[in-house]
Amino acid sequence: MRPAPPLLALLGLCGLAGLMPALGLVPVPAWWALVAAIALLAAVDGLRLVRSPTPAVVRMLPDALAVGVAREVEIALESRRRLRVDAFDLHPPDWQADGLPRRLRLPAASLTRFRYRLLPAARGRFVFEGAHLRLHSPWRLWTGLRTAGTAQEVRVYPDFAPLARLALFSAEQASLLVGAHLRRRRGEGTDFRQMREYRVGDSLRQVDWKATARARKLISREYQDERNQQLLLVVDTGRRMLASEGGLSHFDHALNAALVVAWLALRQGDAVGLMATGADPRWVRPRRGPAALQGLLRDSYDLQPRPVATDYLAMAEELSLRQRRRALVMLATNVRDEDADDLLAAVRLLQRRHLVCVASLRERELDEALAREVDDLPGAIAAGATARYLAQRAQAHDALRRQRVMTLDVAAAELPAALVERYLAVKRDGLL
Repeated sequence: MRPAPPLLALLGLCGLAGLMPALGLVPVPAWWALVAAIALLAAVDGLRLVRSPTPAVVRMLPDALAVGVAREVEIALESRRRLRVDAFDLHPPDWQADGLPRRLRLPAASLTRFRYRLLPAARGRFVFEGAHLRLHSPWRLWTGLRTAGTAQEVRVYPDFAPLARLALFSAEQASLLVGAHLRRRRGEGTDFRQMREYRVGDSLRQVDWKATARARKLISREYQDERNQQLLLVVDTGRRMLASEGGLSHFDHALNAALVVAWLALRQGDAVGLMATGADPRWVRPRRGPAALQGLLRDSYDLQPRPVATDYLAMAEELSLRQRRRALVMLATNVRDEDADDLLAAVRLLQRRHLVCVASLRERELDEALAREVDDLPGAIAAGATARYLAQRAQAHDALRRQRVMTLDVAAAELPAALVERYLAVKRDGLL
């Protein structure tokens, strides 16, 4: 319990009034009577505050939130007595809140509600530790801080709103929306889809002559890309993915891009799995169907990059043991020249059974630093070091390509389109 500004003001006035007996303007007993009156008022008011029951607090908030998406939180306070309260919800640190603290007047035997907006700043599992209530005494001489309500755990997922928007479009339209450049098919798919009338441009291999004889008109067989294939998305949770760009870490960019590709692959009828390698290993076996995407979100929402080195070879060995069926393995990481030997050994191991694609995230700041004009010696040294680093990085990528590994060198913002484009190319070329 703390004295409020009115009590401090009264004490200050009492101190000034103490000069009056010293100057002989009022008798000393009168000043002591003033002190006793203020003390009595403060004691009675403080006792009333101590005996005031703490209002009950209930928070209305979904158990699942999306990172970077503001949500309204509703707080309900139930009080048996009339109170004046300053309410502050104990949301996770570093989350931006608009509308807190809130000063409220609670009528007796009432239920008072208010709302504020909250912006989750990171993925993972977080806890709201109740709410802080600053109660004002009836005569406003004291304030008391209390904690009310129960702790509530929430899960913050990647922003799945873009996936919900993509669901409104066909797979090809959605691919264009994320920026993928679709190539023309070089041949037909391998899975039969349906029979239809012949169209100009159909090859003679598509014509079903028995059906044509029965219908007495040209009938073509229509094929589609092979379904029921396996896609395994591997995301690096090591130190290389701690770099930040556009308000998100490279790992968050990689995870969001993986979810976009997963959604498209599931729409295509393929099974999708996920593996996290590095500091926080995770394995989600390939699954298909509408519920598979929810499973990926549920099993990956709390993944976080850590400042540790990634063991690519250990990742490849574990993946080879877990994934027996041939799959398209898409690894999102940040390839450095010092990692090239380990990554090459891991890729060779995976290539014994799987088709491998390595997506290497490039820091846009490096390209911008190389494009700046140089007008002094420190700038020239920085530009030379950047150029050397990028050249060594390019050599690591070239070493992967010489091993017939599909290698993507893209900025974080370009990763979803690049992965979707490569996945569709693999499907259409029948490489699996």
